[in-house]
Amino acid sequence: MKQILSNKILHLLKREKAKALFSIMALIVLCFCTSLFAQRGRIRDFGITIGTMETGPLNAITDVAGVLVGQVTLIQGDSVRTGVTAVLPHPGNIFQEKVPAGIILGNGFGKLTGYSQVEELGNIETPIVLTNTLSVPRAAEAVMDYVLSFPGNENVRSVNPVVGETNDGNLNDIRGMHVTKAHVLEAIRQAKSGPVEEGAVGAGTGTRCFRFKGGIGTASRVLPRSGYTVGVLVQTNYGGSLIIDGVPVGRELKKKDKGSPDGSCMFVIATDAPLTSRNLKRLCKRALFGFAKTGSVGSNGSGDYFIAFSTAKSNRIPYSSDSFILNRREIHNDCVTPLFQAVNEAAEEAILNSLFMAETVKDVQALPISEVLEILKKYNRLSGNK
Repeated sequence: MKQILSNKILHLLKREKAKALFSIMALIVLCFCTSLFAQRGRIRDFGITIGTMETGPLNAITDVAGVLVGQVTLIQGDSVRTGVTAVLPHPGNIFQEKVPAGIILGNGFGKLTGYSQVEELGNIETPIVLTNTLSVPRAAEAVMDYVLSFPGNENVRSVNPVVGETNDGNLNDIRGMHVTKAHVLEAIRQAKSGPVEEGAVGAGTGTRCFRFKGGIGTASRVLPRSGYTVGVLVQTNYGGSLIIDGVPVGRELKKKDKGSPDGSCMFVIATDAPLTSRNLKRLCKRALFGFAKTGSVGSNGSGDYFIAFSTAKSNRIPYSSDSFILNRREIHNDCVTPLFQAVNEAAEEAILNSLFMAETVKDVQALPISEVLEILKKYNRLSGNK
């Protein structure tokens, strides 16, 4: 009887050891898989640092005080993958308190309403809306409806809506024109400060970038001496060969775009620095440098637009005034270089955030983060390895 009990106890011990060994092996496999299939995150979550300047608290365009962002994502059945992203320069009546603005065309194969008046007058008077190519007219109409219905605008008879786009027709039934005026108005009315959702959301729901899933991305920089902030929001939908912090990641992944590099990228740039349209256009030109550093060549078929505005209250432009003189403040030309560096870095990082945050949509795969991290580690580009 004692021998039988002893044998049973020994058997139980062996079984528990086997269970423990199995649990340990399962944990090892889990850790390996977690490492292999890294979760989505912003580039700084993985130790990737672009440039040398400090970010704002949120590392987003909303670090510029007063700037609001609202988004509506449309996913319906197997065919609809699109949306709307709205950026508001301030929460008040933008038409009555216009903001200085400038726009630069990197390559003009795109549809941007409102460009000529911004170029002529140097200001923006509406929310800035991003959507898909064939939804631009409807979005522009929605922006006009919003402005005309805003309290205080009862006598307004002319509105210059600023609406940009990229073409999401590879993932979205773009000809169905599923974005409605209600969707645009919802994006505008729910716009808020704070963290900005990134990746396959809003106007970036159906976009792709470097043959991977693109989307919405954002980043910011704070100037070390003046404390001014520059924020950038992008809608990425273009081709080329991906470069991250100078590393030829696209080549290493053997994912160099062998098809058409055409596509588009929209940039919305905000700053609280007191700038007029002249220096805001100069700011746009420096964002183009950050765009190029990710691997874009600004192809013939791309629509690359850079829209910049200043939120400085001293430079707001009233719709009506009793004075013939408009007093504005402007940073001295000799002092704008830090702003140029800030927008260069923020534009590059915003693009990379859009890629790292975007998840796979249909047959367009998300950027393989684990493989990218191995490549960057090889080039000593991760924090702790530099």
